[in-house]
Amino acid sequence: MADPRFFAVSGPFTVAELAQRTGAEIGGKADAGLVLNEVGPLDTAGPNTVSFLENRKYTHLFETSLAGAIFVQPSLAGQAPSGTTLLLTTNPYKAYAVAATLFHPEQRFLPGVAPTAVVDPGATIGEGASIGHHVVIEAGAEIGAHCRIDANAVIGAGVVIGDHCWIGANSTVSHALIGNHTRLYPGVRVGQDGFGFAADATGLLKIPQFGRVVIGDNVEIGANTTIDRGAGPDTVIGSGTVIDNLVQIGHNVVIGRGCIIVAHAGISGSTRIGDYVQIGGQAGFAGHLDIGKGARIAAQSGVMRDIGAGETVCGSPAVPIAEFFRQVAVIQRLTKTRGK
Repeated sequence: MADPRFFAVSGPFTVAELAQRTGAEIGGKADAGLVLNEVGPLDTAGPNTVSFLENRKYTHLFETSLAGAIFVQPSLAGQAPSGTTLLLTTNPYKAYAVAATLFHPEQRFLPGVAPTAVVDPGATIGEGASIGHHVVIEAGAEIGAHCRIDANAVIGAGVVIGDHCWIGANSTVSHALIGNHTRLYPGVRVGQDGFGFAADATGLLKIPQFGRVVIGDNVEIGANTTIDRGAGPDTVIGSGTVIDNLVQIGHNVVIGRGCIIVAHAGISGSTRIGDYVQIGGQAGFAGHLDIGKGARIAAQSGVMRDIGAGETVCGSPAVPIAEFFRQVAVIQRLTKTRGK
């Protein structure tokens, strides 16, 4: 059970209601009237809990689960425990996410400006926005309707934030235009100087950074991620992209729509990433690269060349994944031979 001190609690819901909301088909015991009051994992779920099976690795837990109802693919329905009501769907994880949101909807916030916030008279605050304690909003900034700006966040001069956005505590946003329904988690840094210097025998000279950060709609940016503004062209994050915690995105980087970037990835300046690219944790990119649409970059890859559309790469330097595993196999054979 989710702790009600931290999460809103809704429901209960019947199996029929969950099926209707998620588009699932009722199977197994098919008790459409069964009342469910919580979501939970297969191994701890009880008779009034709904769970899910997505990864076949956990089939053994599915087969012995005491959950009252389980989202599962139709192909696995025959392995369900006796007497369990099934919610059959081709995407159990997504259906579970919908159900979990029903049981624990996002907590509402109260509109208004906290008395300790500092809002410049030249800033614009949209209808229904919530501005938390010690927030600073500078001159010319525009905050859209129904936005939430949490404690200690700083919104720089001229920044534009669309409607229904959530800016987490202690975040800073400058030189940026942000779309609608976008979320920045606590500690995010957007719009600071890019890392650019000219070097000669006398030392390093800072290159002025005159670009912006342009972030689309429905983007999520994880805690303590940093996104530098462009040096002249903009740094761009496409709509629907999700970025994990502790990611570094350099100046002039362009990221397409619907990308997934996992924690500790680092993307050097002027790299262009196409739509729907997936980047694993701790992957690193040299600058000025082109990564094609739908490419997949395995965790800890070191990308030093352009990657074609749909290509999957692994290793450092990153190579096509089949080649990477051939290299690993050769090294394993060599080490076994030398050990004899």
